[in-house]
Amino acid sequence: MLYFIDVIIPVPLQKLFTYRITSAEAEFLKPGMRVAVPFGKTKIYTGIVHHIHNHAPTAYDAKDIEQILDEKPVVNAWQLKLWQWIADYYMCTLGDVMRAALPSGFILESETIIVKNASKEIKDTDLEDDEFLIYEALHHQSSLKIQDISNILDKKQVLSVLNRLIEKDAITIQEDIYETYKPKLVRYVKLHKNHNSEVQLHKLLDELSRAPKQREVVLTLFSLSAQTKKPVKVTDLSKASDASSTIIKTLIDKDILEEYFIQTDRIQYDGEDNEDSKTLNEYQATALEEIRSSNEKHDVTLLHGVTSSGKTEIYVKLIEETLKKGKQVLYLLPEIALTTQLITRLQDYFGEQVAVYHSKYSTHERVEVYNNILENKTKAKIVLGARSAVLLPFSKLGLIIIDEEHEQSFKQFDPAPRYHARDTAIVLASFFNAKTLLGSATPSLESYYNTQQNKYGLVELNYRYNNVLMPDIALVDLRDKYKRKRMKGHFSDTLIEEMTETLKEGFQVILFQNRRGYSPIITCQTCGHSPQCPNCDVSLTYHQYRNQLRCHYCGYSMAMQMKCMACGSPDLDNKGFGTEQIEAEVKQLFPDFKVGRMDLDTTRGKHGYEKIITALEQQEIDILVGTQMVTKGLDFRHVKLVGVLNADNMLNFPDFRAHERSFQLLLQVSGRAGRTKERGKVLIQTYNPYHTILQQVSTNNYIGMYQEQMDERFTFKYPPVYRQIKITLKHKDYSKVETGAIWYAKSLRQIFGDFVLGPESPVISRIRNQYHKNILVKIPKKQSLQKTKEAIIKINNSFLSIKDFRVVKVNLNVDNF
Repeated sequence: MLYFIDVIIPVPLQKLFTYRITSAEAEFLKPGMRVAVPFGKTKIYTGIVHHIHNHAPTAYDAKDIEQILDEKPVVNAWQLKLWQWIADYYMCTLGDVMRAALPSGFILESETIIVKNASKEIKDTDLEDDEFLIYEALHHQSSLKIQDISNILDKKQVLSVLNRLIEKDAITIQEDIYETYKPKLVRYVKLHKNHNSEVQLHKLLDELSRAPKQREVVLTLFSLSAQTKKPVKVTDLSKASDASSTIIKTLIDKDILEEYFIQTDRIQYDGEDNEDSKTLNEYQATALEEIRSSNEKHDVTLLHGVTSSGKTEIYVKLIEETLKKGKQVLYLLPEIALTTQLITRLQDYFGEQVAVYHSKYSTHERVEVYNNILENKTKAKIVLGARSAVLLPFSKLGLIIIDEEHEQSFKQFDPAPRYHARDTAIVLASFFNAKTLLGSATPSLESYYNTQQNKYGLVELNYRYNNVLMPDIALVDLRDKYKRKRMKGHFSDTLIEEMTETLKEGFQVILFQNRRGYSPIITCQTCGHSPQCPNCDVSLTYHQYRNQLRCHYCGYSMAMQMKCMACGSPDLDNKGFGTEQIEAEVKQLFPDFKVGRMDLDTTRGKHGYEKIITALEQQEIDILVGTQMVTKGLDFRHVKLVGVLNADNMLNFPDFRAHERSFQLLLQVSGRAGRTKERGKVLIQTYNPYHTILQQVSTNNYIGMYQEQMDERFTFKYPPVYRQIKITLKHKDYSKVETGAIWYAKSLRQIFGDFVLGPESPVISRIRNQYHKNILVKIPKKQSLQKTKEAIIKINNSFLSIKDFRVVKVNLNVDNF
């Protein structure tokens, strides 16, 4: 009997590929194991076994697999079920999901190896200069990699040279698979077995009397072994004996010491014994009881608690209950900055049971966390992570907590799968019959609407911890301040007075400006020209600390110009302002205080967030300037004043969610003020203080905002009343995108009529040299979502089968956030 396996390959293919296996391999293999498989002419990919069967493919001859990479599955059945749901719901392929779900260390890469063709002798005269250099190098080395050839020829593009050598039969090309994950091995030492007896030991110490440093190392080894009763690391021995690694190596070479290696995790918890969780106050205790009773009726509960109401302590109690049942907990956060602060709090309670998973961890660290969760180890009972943590291999999930559930960071935009971590987590929890708790001071309209429809339970927590008053929020009219000449740079006299008073009292200040860099636009005062990105339809942002102009969409950068590039005038001015400019102004206004900045530019390193947050907690920073990173659930004890430099940018953004997001952002940043005994103050600078959203923020009126926004959503047929799928077409040729988008929209209108909007160019119509066109499909409640998707996929397939449109890239974004 013939055996076959269907394999998921990390490329966007609509169907799974089938490979032939032997009966012995069929017995050994299980779904979720990795196999190396050939694909195309030369490529080898890591694939995941989807299922084993006896049906040969009809369209092609099945190839044999290259090798089996695992002894047991690295992807469990629950994951495969979730992958299938994501692929179906978000209209992507299983290959896309696999690429997102697995740490890159699991996806073995194949590398192109160039080898000399031994069966044919080539004359040097038949080769050009650059070809000769490669051919000559292959006489001295058996094989070369692409990178080696780039180095030999000192140029990046070497494929044309290789093609010429292949045509002349001078070289052959093969693919070599290599493993990207390497376990961490720690080097230990012990006394060599030759010196174990007392007599041999005395003899050794006598011999080493002429080498006092070596003798000291041996004596220190005894001392450390006796104290700790544990194996001794080489680094610890070197430090304790004040000896260099060379001395230790000499002792190993002499067979006095013996070295050995122990595999260890890269992330270790070195804390003390765990603390008991805090006693809840009456409001928290009531909320906890309400959550428990809500969990009896609903699978999902929304905890709507004002900022600083102590939601985290309620989560801790629920985690304790889940762990007692022997279940795992997933704790999702929208921002890596938040995990930094929360790791310490959770480790104080749960010690080494907390595992952390996010993009700032290295590939090796992520593989280790993944394996710990897969094996359900004690050190991964609580998984704290950003969006991608929802794709980890849970096997005994009991509870999912999604903190700051309203955050748009939970939505993946590019590349596919364009999933929403909150919605995916709710589906994942349903597989395990686990409960999901959503927490936020400013819930998304979608989640709050679901509570009103009785799909989710609702628990409210309306009082801050220790009964601290909500911050006093005041609106500052910038138009009036400029008119009366009461502005210093971008600071009103009111904000400067409040900052001076706050700093004098020994408290800290947070200033919020939702744009990084120094200035978003540099303009010539003479001709009005401003430098534009050559790849995108945006102006270049000036970054003062590097003295360069940079595009925030494609990363293009150039040195700051001293003269106008159009007319040569040196009279350049900057328009608008970012966090860098605010930081510079604050340093001038308050030279005696320490100023920090928290944005994408200052938090690029692995510990970037940690350094800034720790500095603020330990009061090493008096004034923190930041983008929306500072708004998300961070808990700072000594911040009394929050200043919003300009609230109008967010309100005037062309997006149906702009007002909802502005409300959430402003209320969240306000929540960073006055979180202990003192009441906090918030100043919001705006040109339009009578704007409804700003009035609702100043009175903390979430229900008012919800009702007003829902009226608009009903009127204009937007989520959560109607579902929507956004279709984006991209290509470097504008006419192809335009023609393709018109054809696509026309085909959609034939089925969905007036529920199709577009095609329209987005606000920034060209990014990375590709023109964009958007089409929006609105889906009424009674219309089948599944049938809608099937119709769109049918149109998409027809579109891609037309020769002229095949080059246009199409992105399908379900539940576009």
